[in-house]
Amino acid sequence: MPSSVLGLVRASHPEPAAAVTVVAGLLAAGVGHRPAGVAAVVLTVLASQLAVGWSNDALDAHRDAMVGRTDKPAATGVVRRRTLGYAAATAAVATPLVALSLNGAAAACVTLGLVSALLYNWPLKSTPLSVLPYAVSFGALPGFVVLALPGAPAPPVWLVAAAACLGAGAHFANVLPDLADDARTGVRGLPHRLGPTGSRLAAAGLLLAATVVLVVGPPGPPSWAGLSAIAVAVVVPALGWYAGRSAAPAGGRPVAAFRAVMVVALLDVVLLVTNGRVI
Repeated sequence: MPSSVLGLVRASHPEPAAAVTVVAGLLAAGVGHRPAGVAAVVLTVLASQLAVGWSNDALDAHRDAMVGRTDKPAATGVVRRRTLGYAAATAAVATPLVALSLNGAAAACVTLGLVSALLYNWPLKSTPLSVLPYAVSFGALPGFVVLALPGAPAPPVWLVAAAACLGAGAHFANVLPDLADDARTGVRGLPHRLGPTGSRLAAAGLLLAATVVLVVGPPGPPSWAGLSAIAVAVVVPALGWYAGRSAAPAGGRPVAAFRAVMVVALLDVVLLVTNGRVI
């Protein structure tokens, strides 16, 4: 495979793009989409993720080069910024077009999520509003999946609110390992202004809120499994905090906290997907 094609794949942020796309597909199957509907949801979300990833790397190429990010193809010259820009624009246009094969309401919802994510890349990434696009875009994801279902009612408020909390918490958690590099390149989003401790607390609190909403939001009393999930969302970040205190001061604490909140984030994703059956 040509290096430029591999570079495009690497610049798309393949791991989170694949994770979000798979979650969307599983949620689509959970709420009752037929195979063709699941495929349309997956293709729409994949296109939006490619647009966001490629535009992010195109805009951040100079910052990534400053801190020696050899894993970033645009920063090392493997892929030209202009190429990423054209690829991002193509994927961005494809997103609502594919979604229109489902219905107009779904296309409008996923377009809202895409525009919000692109606004994070520029200009909100370095502002106190950096968390807002994460909340809006993640909240729009289950809204899009539900609205894409023929004859489906409006997405339940608890589902959208939980996804928004999950996205906001993921923003604070995702920044933790990169605070030092971001500071060198002038990125000053909300997590950077709160600092490592504030960001850890924000990530843990938002992910706990997402867990609680996913457990108590659906009709009926919470299950024991759901209550156990809430307990995990309380205990695991606390364990990560104490593990980090005994780690090397050069970075052990942020890494331990990051891993802890990622465990809770994964738990929330499982709850989000499995709750599709109650919608």
